[in-house]
Amino acid sequence: MDTLYAELTISMSEFKKNPAQVLRTAGEMPVAVLNHNRPAFYMITPGLFAAMVEELADRDLLELARRRLANRDAAIEVDIDQI
Repeated sequence: MDTLYAELTISMSEFKKNPAQVLRTAGEMPVAVLNHNRPAFYMITPGLFAAMVEELADRDLLELARRRLANRDAAIEVDIDQI
């Protein structure tokens, strides 16, 4: 059994009939499009996609900051007013 990451689902055949209507009906909610009752892909709005990309970028920056904090002995002190 596959995990679904959306509350809304639709079959591939129903989706192909009118994708624009599916988008309108879903609003900002993601939709799992199913093929033989298994998720084939997820339809998301550009706004939700942008938020996901931003969240991933934030996680990357957080990991970088944690690595740098763990290696403080190699840090070089600077005066921000002299930059």
